Amino acid sequence: MPQHPPTLAVIGAGGRGTTYSSWVGEHPDRAKIVAVAEPNEVRRRRLAAAHDIPPERCFASWQELVAAGRVAEAAIVATQDAHHVEPAVALAGAGYHLLLEKPMAPSVAGCQAIVEAVRSAGVMLAVCHVMRYMPYTKLLRQVLDSGRIGEIVNIQHLEPIGYWHHAHSFVRGHWRNEAQSSFILLAKSCHDVDWLRYVVGRPIRSVASFGGLTHFRAENRPAGAAERCVDCQLEPTCAYSAKKLYLGAIAKGDTGWPVSTITDEVTRDGVLEALETGPYGRCVYSCDNDVADHQEVGIEFDGGVTASFTMTAFAPKGHRRTQIFGTKGSIDGDGERLEIVDFLSDSTELLEVPSEGSDAATGHGGGDAGLMDAFTAALAADDPTLIESGPEESLETHLAVFAAERSRRARTVESVS
Repeated sequence: MPQHPPTLAVIGAGGRGTTYSSWVGEHPDRAKIVAVAEPNEVRRRRLAAAHDIPPERCFASWQELVAAGRVAEAAIVATQDAHHVEPAVALAGAGYHLLLEKPMAPSVAGCQAIVEAVRSAGVMLAVCHVMRYMPYTKLLRQVLDSGRIGEIVNIQHLEPIGYWHHAHSFVRGHWRNEAQSSFILLAKSCHDVDWLRYVVGRPIRSVASFGGLTHFRAENRPAGAAERCVDCQLEPTCAYSAKKLYLGAIAKGDTGWPVSTITDEVTRDGVLEALETGPYGRCVYSCDNDVADHQEVGIEFDGGVTASFTMTAFAPKGHRRTQIFGTKGSIDGDGERLEIVDFLSDSTELLEVPSEGSDAATGHGGGDAGLMDAFTAALAADDPTLIESGPEESLETHLAVFAAERSRRARTVESVS
């Protein structure tokens, strides 16, 4: 076991890389950030300053970092989805243990290449399926493992992406276009398919899916709408106004995500310039988006357990909501509490998620912190069993997501293997 906190290199200093690095900064006894690779100079310098990284360990690309030799024990790969495979494979080959942002890769071959690379190198891999690490999930698993509702028969699960979140990320933002990123079920909801597999505790055998891009299309653009919200006379009446979202956040003093995504100058002037010149100021009916804005997935698990999953843009952003139906009872969960119904006694019990400090209310409901806690513990103990989202199940659930997308396109029932 190392006599010092494990050392980490950060590949990609955007939102997710910064989030994980911030946890390290708050827990200096658990790990230390010693290198960064990021092409954006502002973000590279910002992360380096936050962690006292020397100039010789600041790189403009992951290739430069790899060429420098193994400068840390592990690497956080938080690049854009389409740029996961090459750095992950190279870093694994160089002996780095990996914390890999989800999705693993935008193709089956890419996911398989990463898993093969970590197996061949004998390094640990933790995929950032942070929902597995939430205190809420821990409580739910305790209830299920206790047998209180008997055997799970079926599940209904909802992900309300949020109307403004969808417009930000999947109409104007990085994940709007499949050719540039991936299809939305992979980019956004591989979390949910993976979480359902984790909760049920059985492999997924088959899937069927329906859905598509219904609303954010050119034909739904109102007459008289401008190309940009800052020039549009209809902007005050549009629910998806970029001015409402980003300038509204600045007016309230909110300078984090999503505002920090659109500009490095997080001021009113900086945001206004971004809306006038950048992709986030575009009319939502005049973008190059092609990903679905709603999707349904039916899932059959080993043994006949079934689940239905709904992903929708057209809801307030909030916690996932789940109903689990068992042979002896049912559970209704909203991310913060569980309502348990006992069929024998006809009684109802409400369980609140333990706070476990402030982390339980932040970062995917404490999932970000739980992931980092598990990964750094695994590094310190050289024990991959402490990771809940290792290569085998992560690959399995990614394959289920790819199968669901094939089903949506071909209108077929797809086996998962």
